[in-house]
Amino acid sequence: MKQLMVALPLIVAVPLFYEAPATAQVSIGIGISGPGVSIGVHFPVYPRLVRVPGYPVYYAPALEANYFFFDSYFWLFIDDYWYASSWYDGPWTLVQPYAVPYFLLRVPMRYYRAPPPRFRAWPREAPPRWGEYWGPAWERQHPDWNRRIQGSVPAPAPLPDYQRSYSGDLYPGPEAQRRLQDQHYRYEPRDPSWRPPAAAPPHQPPLEGRGHGNRPETRPEREPRPQPPPPLYQRPPTPQRPERGQEPPLMNRPQPPQDGVGRQALPQSSAPPREPPGHDRGRGPQRPEDEGRPD
Repeated sequence: MKQLMVALPLIVAVPLFYEAPATAQVSIGIGISGPGVSIGVHFPVYPRLVRVPGYPVYYAPALEANYFFFDSYFWLFIDDYWYASSWYDGPWTLVQPYAVPYFLLRVPMRYYRAPPPRFRAWPREAPPRWGEYWGPAWERQHPDWNRRIQGSVPAPAPLPDYQRSYSGDLYPGPEAQRRLQDQHYRYEPRDPSWRPPAAAPPHQPPLEGRGHGNRPETRPEREPRPQPPPPLYQRPPTPQRPERGQEPPLMNRPQPPQDGVGRQALPQSSAPPREPPGHDRGRGPQRPEDEGRPD
């Protein structure tokens, strides 16, 4: 009985000092993060890059990832998708299969540090069988993806070594990345297969009063538009014909006829003209000195 009572505290005390071993978990999730995509992969420092012989492409031999650099962009093939970024640790932009550059697709299998299980059955000195991987529809649209022309390999883009100074808490955000790249990296991409999407315009604060009920929204007053100068010659207005029942304007009324002298002709009357006083028919007018004389 005493042995049982001594054993019980030992059994109860075991969980207090025992810790289960931690299991490493890698979570890769696709979600929008700023202007690019967050894929759950983090590269704490700028990686060492080595050029692939015969290709204008670099790879990272020390990383357990399919990590490349081509034409001023970092490329990552993970979870059956290609991603691109102008900085070594993202943010990453998803690239569709039809837009991946051919020189990147032609890199042999041996430079894929973490190939998918399906890739491992293919020859290491040959590129992945993208036509078999992405299907016959993609292969019909890209029949020349693995056709190399002698002397057509361009020089590789310079490495953005200035990014070595930015790691950990000093790693810049998207806006600072663009500003630093404009200052330290002058190379322009040459491959026309893919270009990053245009950056969204910066967020503008709302106008004063917008969204507040006690302050009206203020807008700047518009300046009056300047009036054009009057023309040098103006055509006189065309007279309008009067409608029926309306009297024509005075300037268009017919004027009474004029006589030969230019005076207005008086209307003719049918009554005989009146004779002036002192006028005798047949004798003519009488003079004052003739008054009182007998006839």
